[in-house]
Amino acid sequence: MKSSATVVAFGLVLSILFAAPANLLADDTPASVTEFERLKQLPNGLAFPNSTGFASTFSTAGHIDLSNEFFRDLGANGRRCVSCHLPSVGWTITPPQVQAIFERTQGGVIPDSLGLGAIFRTNDGSNSPNADVSTLEARRRAYSMVLNKGLIRVGIGVPATADYELIAVDDPYHHASSAELSLFRRPLPTTNLQFLTTVMWDGRETFGGTDHCNIAAEGGACFASIHFDLADQSNGATQGHAQAPNPITDAQRESIVAFETALATAQFWDQDAKHLSAAGARGGPQAIFGEAFYYGINDNLGDYRTGAPFTPIVFDIYDTWSKLHGGGTNEARRTVARGQDIFNSRPITISGVGGLNENSPFNPPLPASFLGTCTTCHNTPNSGNHSIVAPLNIGLADASRRTSDMPLYALQQKCVTLADGSKAVGPGCPSVSVTDPGRALISGKFADIGKFKGPILRGLAARAPYFHNGSAADLGAVVDFYNERFGVGIVGRDREDLVAFLRSL
Repeated sequence: MKSSATVVAFGLVLSILFAAPANLLADDTPASVTEFERLKQLPNGLAFPNSTGFASTFSTAGHIDLSNEFFRDLGANGRRCVSCHLPSVGWTITPPQVQAIFERTQGGVIPDSLGLGAIFRTNDGSNSPNADVSTLEARRRAYSMVLNKGLIRVGIGVPATADYELIAVDDPYHHASSAELSLFRRPLPTTNLQFLTTVMWDGRETFGGTDHCNIAAEGGACFASIHFDLADQSNGATQGHAQAPNPITDAQRESIVAFETALATAQFWDQDAKHLSAAGARGGPQAIFGEAFYYGINDNLGDYRTGAPFTPIVFDIYDTWSKLHGGGTNEARRTVARGQDIFNSRPITISGVGGLNENSPFNPPLPASFLGTCTTCHNTPNSGNHSIVAPLNIGLADASRRTSDMPLYALQQKCVTLADGSKAVGPGCPSVSVTDPGRALISGKFADIGKFKGPILRGLAARAPYFHNGSAADLGAVVDFYNERFGVGIVGRDREDLVAFLRSL
């Protein structure tokens, strides 16, 4: 007789990972899932539904190997990599998926052999490590941030050598201090890593080294290989999130990295535009493997390898759709092509961005205000992340954008020089309040407060909500943020076009 854990696991797989809404399946839709192959592997191209169509993943290994260490229990609390990085939702987590797992496992109390319910652990799944989880309703309250926004609590303290101090904390969960700030962040997707330049939102798993360097005009910093960074991250996550008492082996790290770096994920079928690789387009995951990438490709100051000047035409996967005629599906495809053109070409006045206009490594400095496009920052061809290490502050963590469920931290720069040459805070020293100091907790620099990396944009439709803090519930809200922050004026049909493009990535 099967154990209850096995039954729960199988039910989770079938009902949460693979369920496809029947009303979306027709002659011009992908095939639905027919078998699970005894939990050993998933076939390439398996269709996972989302609110606007279907996404899928391909691996250069020929299938998704469910026996890889990525899916194994290597820690002490039941968690695996897959606990927070599910193939069904773009290799991250989403509130509906987390809520379904909560109900089926009663908030992590009923075990499942896949480790999905183990996301509900108090070390970083709950709003505070001291949260009451004694009853089902208590657990519902304790895990509200991961349930409602898909946010994991990351605990990081102020570095001892920081040039600032934490002077005030307003934590609705009564835990955060200078020893450990509570930072609520979205788990980043563990796919499309061929484009990766920075590991983690704050770059804390991006190490110095000699593998690649920024040019002198962009600070000249040098870094280790992404492979090295990911190997370290695989161990850090296992010892941190999964609470493993000892480091995992080099072979286990290599296995996880090999698995992750073999994946490509994208939307491949849209409810309006239908198949995203039709009529000469190059949507979907398979075409990703053919995209060129290297550190500094299409950099703003010139391509690092070829020296070619920066081009704002970063995305070209839907170029052929701009020439289609007629209504129906072809009109929907022209909508996507128009959105691509807006992303590439709509002028944006860029000002007040930490890392670009101010507190940046650029030498000479960039102007306080200059004209750019979305692709000024999202410059990697057909991926949309930054092609070098370049954390930016676009205001997402500003106090003005705080919601009541987020902590708020007041930080003050040490600007008073003491007799021994050291510095301290004092009257008149600059201060700022944010919900997450970002890169500043890693670098110890006041100038880095609020800076985060820009993520890879492929597979967006599968993984709402957006931004590091889940503050944008959908892609329309993402566009609205940029309208408010930069006065872009993408409204009406233009807004619809841009959303249609973003959801087709």
